[in-house]
Amino acid sequence: MDDLTKKHCIPCEGGTLPLSIPVIQELLPKVPGWGVSADFKSITREYELSDFKAAVAFVNEVADLAEFEGHHPDISIYSYKNVRLKLDTHAIGGLSENDFILAAKINQIQ
Repeated sequence: MDDLTKKHCIPCEGGTLPLSIPVIQELLPKVPGWGVSADFKSITREYELSDFKAAVAFVNEVADLAEFEGHHPDISIYSYKNVRLKLDTHAIGGLSENDFILAAKINQIQ
């Protein structure tokens, strides 16, 4: 597959099937630091920043990127400087290529 960072997220509608496990396993190495859930329905990554302000700044960069791509992660800040990102495609109840595209672009931020 092509470089994920050169692709853009496309709207995904219900009725589209989630990615198969073999496709997820093929894409996962292209987004270092991200892990897949046991049910293969989401990918997550955690970051430890230097302090709370750095965590918020990072979240704001992710938010801007997500808004531009039209695909939004679940975001948590915990223990004041740690950020957890979770990606899935709600409309299909699993993972789509959009999740991996956004993960690859987030990797370019941090």
